[in-house]
Amino acid sequence: MNKTRSAVLLAVVVSFLLVSTGLARAGEPTDQIKETTDKILNIVKDPALKVPEREPERRRLIRQAVDERFDWEEMAKRTLARHWRKRTVKEKKEFINLFAKLLERTYMDKVEGYSGEKVVYVGDRVEGKYAVVKIKILTPQDTEIPVFYRMKKKGDKWLVYDISIEGVSLINNYRTQ
Repeated sequence: MNKTRSAVLLAVVVSFLLVSTGLARAGEPTDQIKETTDKILNIVKDPALKVPEREPERRRLIRQAVDERFDWEEMAKRTLARHWRKRTVKEKKEFINLFAKLLERTYMDKVEGYSGEKVVYVGDRVEGKYAVVKIKILTPQDTEIPVFYRMKKKGDKWLVYDISIEGVSLINNYRTQ
């Protein structure tokens, strides 16, 4: 009876440790997205950076925060899909640079146009070195916009390689163009 209790207790403790470890790991991608989002929102909300003469600095800081969290090479590779392998190293580097600049030009005004939307971190799902982080953006009109960040772990960082907004994948959208 004592051995049975000990075995059950050991199983419960081990299960608890495994579950706790899994939960801690599972929250890491969300924590990293939140850290980057907070950094960008602080830049956008900073009154000192809102003045027109500081626009280049503000945009540089936003781009720097995004660069730290986005895997531009992985995004470019997935966007070109089967055509990626046919490109030379020089062409790949040029495409990565141009793709990042295109996204910056396309989305910078939207980021800078932040008007108090609330970000709700719903959670994440981790499978090996891949994760999906789900957030909801709540507009002042009470509209919920679902956003999914697809991420890949590189070293100790989770890097974004795709964003899906209201069911539309950034990568798939550019791949079809």
